[in-house]
Amino acid sequence: MAYYYKLGNIPHKRHTHFRQPDGSLYAEQLVGTLGFSGVASLLYHINPPTRISRIEEPVPYAPKVAEGVKLAPHHLRTLHQTETGADYLSARKTLLLNHDVTISICRPTEREMSYSYKNAQADEVVFVHEGRGELHSQMGRLAFSEGDYIVIPRTIIHQFHFAEGPVRLLIIESFSPVETVRRYRNHFGQLLEHAPYCERDLRPPHELLPYQLGGEHLVQIKKEGFLHQYYYDFSPYDVVGWDGYFYPYAFSIYDFEPITGRVHQPPPVHQTFEAHNFVICSFVPRLFDYHPLSIPVPYNHSNVDSDEVLYYVAGDFMSRKGVEKASFTIHPGGIPHGPHPGTVEASIGKKETKEYAVMIDTFKPLHLTEEALAHLDEKYPMSWKV
Repeated sequence: MAYYYKLGNIPHKRHTHFRQPDGSLYAEQLVGTLGFSGVASLLYHINPPTRISRIEEPVPYAPKVAEGVKLAPHHLRTLHQTETGADYLSARKTLLLNHDVTISICRPTEREMSYSYKNAQADEVVFVHEGRGELHSQMGRLAFSEGDYIVIPRTIIHQFHFAEGPVRLLIIESFSPVETVRRYRNHFGQLLEHAPYCERDLRPPHELLPYQLGGEHLVQIKKEGFLHQYYYDFSPYDVVGWDGYFYPYAFSIYDFEPITGRVHQPPPVHQTFEAHNFVICSFVPRLFDYHPLSIPVPYNHSNVDSDEVLYYVAGDFMSRKGVEKASFTIHPGGIPHGPHPGTVEASIGKKETKEYAVMIDTFKPLHLTEEALAHLDEKYPMSWKV
């Protein structure tokens, strides 16, 4: 959950007259989650958002689960795939999924989107591994750069505009609202003093987009395995003002303040976001444990209730051998995992780590897709053998 924010022009009271220069009413729209019980924002449009010109045939847009995958640790290498598609949607390749979340990579070659996009059934967290640019949405402009998490609530119409240079994205799609961590908030919703980040670190849109007259505008709406093709005879970016708690925002992994202790701290201290049945965590440079006999690498542990996915962003990960930037490791529930041979002794006496990684822990099993098989490191399950 973000904090209350407003941008542009809004009326003094909700659901009251708010007129355009020609005397017609602006069209008020409530967007939010959980019916009328979740967080929401009120948007004020020049045109009614219900005014559709035409709807074309839906386009299939769903990954296929790979069959016959063994219960085993997996390692996916994606670093050397130079591109995954031309435009933003064709370049999204889903590698892991269950009924709560999907995990995808995206390396588009096109800088501009000729259409707009809306996910009608899921929030999206886009981690910018490489690249910079602006997210344009109904709520305005949001600048982003390398290391940013961009949280885009469901139903928000948006476009990515990428600057020159390589683009590498990790996309996490959540079928429940993505929120800040509950234990870091008080009962008013404010982030607490011991939280690893605060509201100052969350960046909302900073400027509304100018309204452009004329033209036909395509919005591709993702729902139930299809991209639905909606056309409008006006720009969907026609909002003159909005306020509320429901909007896209950015948070940089470089602004996450690590929690450390005298002995090794478990993964929940790295938690950054939560949703139903999964969490997102950030591993960042930090001082190691300061007990004189501490062992900095993680201890062996059994994933009894969760699948653990690590996406490696930068640096050398202390407990793993043979992984590189843009690798995924997947350790499924039901089998133990831990540091690679030799990494325990090698870690003793070290004072800090420079690693960056994004972790997704799910509480229901994840499934590899057919797309994932092309990146599979077949030797990884036996890599603990001395």
